[in-house]
Amino acid sequence: MQGTTAAETARAVNARERSALEVVEEALEHAGRIDGEVGAFLTMTAELAREHARRVDGRIARGEKLPLAGVPLAVKDNMCLRGTRTTCASKILADWIAPYTATAVQRILDAGAVPIGKTNLDEFAMGSSCENSALGVTRNPYDLERVPGGSSGGSAAAVAALETPIALGSDTGGSIREPAAFCNIVGFKPTYGRVSRYGLIAFASSLDQIGPLTRTVEDAALAYDAIAGLDPMDSTSVDVPPQTTIDGLREDLRGLRIGIVKEYAAKSLGASVDAAYKAAYAELERLGAELVEVALPTADYGLATYYLIAPAECSSNLARFDGVRYGLRVEGADMIETYEKTRAAGFGPEVKRRILIGTHALSSGYYDAYYVKAQKARTKIAADFENAFGICDLIASPAAASPAFKHGAKSDPYSMYLMDYYTIPVSLAGLPSLSVPCGWVRPDDAEHEMPVGLQLTAPLFAERFLLGAAHAYEQSTQHAKKHAPRLALGVS
Repeated sequence: MQGTTAAETARAVNARERSALEVVEEALEHAGRIDGEVGAFLTMTAELAREHARRVDGRIARGEKLPLAGVPLAVKDNMCLRGTRTTCASKILADWIAPYTATAVQRILDAGAVPIGKTNLDEFAMGSSCENSALGVTRNPYDLERVPGGSSGGSAAAVAALETPIALGSDTGGSIREPAAFCNIVGFKPTYGRVSRYGLIAFASSLDQIGPLTRTVEDAALAYDAIAGLDPMDSTSVDVPPQTTIDGLREDLRGLRIGIVKEYAAKSLGASVDAAYKAAYAELERLGAELVEVALPTADYGLATYYLIAPAECSSNLARFDGVRYGLRVEGADMIETYEKTRAAGFGPEVKRRILIGTHALSSGYYDAYYVKAQKARTKIAADFENAFGICDLIASPAAASPAFKHGAKSDPYSMYLMDYYTIPVSLAGLPSLSVPCGWVRPDDAEHEMPVGLQLTAPLFAERFLLGAAHAYEQSTQHAKKHAPRLALGVS
């Protein structure tokens, strides 16, 4: 039944009230009926899903209890899933078949989830709207004229459109949290290094992190518990045993100090958006939290810092796509011309822009002036968060400066980059953070309300604490249940 949470589905399958195969057939039918409008998926994996569902049913029949038994899963198409087309939404990988499965994907499959497809994204995860995909258009299920957010736009749209209860996304500067806010769902970025990046096609290696997008905090906790933990295949994986989070969900916020960033108060959000966030902060207080003012004096440097570090790492990581080892190859007169023609034809405008920025920042004579200085600024940003957490337990802030905007509304790169103003500093500090639905506002160019998300951020490795607090807020407000998606989904 569409709209069932992952927790509800797993309970039913574990109790043998429903079979995993039955659940998956229903999900595939629903996605086949409505994804032509939404465009969440680049590739459907129906036969693979049926194979995994039968395997889950077999495990249940043998007496196993699986935390995500039979739960349909969407996987962002920058994560490898063996035997499937894995494209990064780029022409350069349009026909590439993954020879292995990413660790995080394998772990969630081992927990009983069933992969029904690979989702659209901004090319190589570079973007904030999902408009940079070279392979398809994804639309916001709450308004088909609007973007779903990016770069994990396909994953967010799949969950919001009730195609799957859980999707995996990746977050480099806000790519899980911003689309979650735009699509009225929960998007959770764990601490950097908490979830293996092995099998995630790299954009910016010191920032990329895999995390779940779900309709409830409970489902996010179930997914996170499945994928977190040390992986010897990933050199950035941290050897800090994760605490389970599903048994740490709470009903109130008594005893918590939640920081409100004074520098953010000066930012213009628009009257209705500002009112929605002030109401969210008031609700945190009503639930028992003490609101305290905290300072992040380097927050304004987040965008400039990120758009030096991330492109620098991108220019290095994407050097491997040269038309020689895998992916698209456009023949030239010699090796250099083959490189040039392949990359010119294979990469889109935003990817080329970031490669050029990053290559310049790393070049001789500019390395110290740009890249090294940006790394020093990153250290300062992380220190400011550490100081803030000396007087608070969590930090609350907007997840995005506005609700979802219309396709084509932000045609210049700078206005698009500003969408990540509130999420980027958190990513630079490597902190765990999530977006949870926090209200509805009516954009000036819309006839109806659109959702916004509250960003909650915790100290390093405090995922259990963060998800527990987010659950209390979610259960109190129930913002996600106010409106159904505004399209022919077969739901009322």
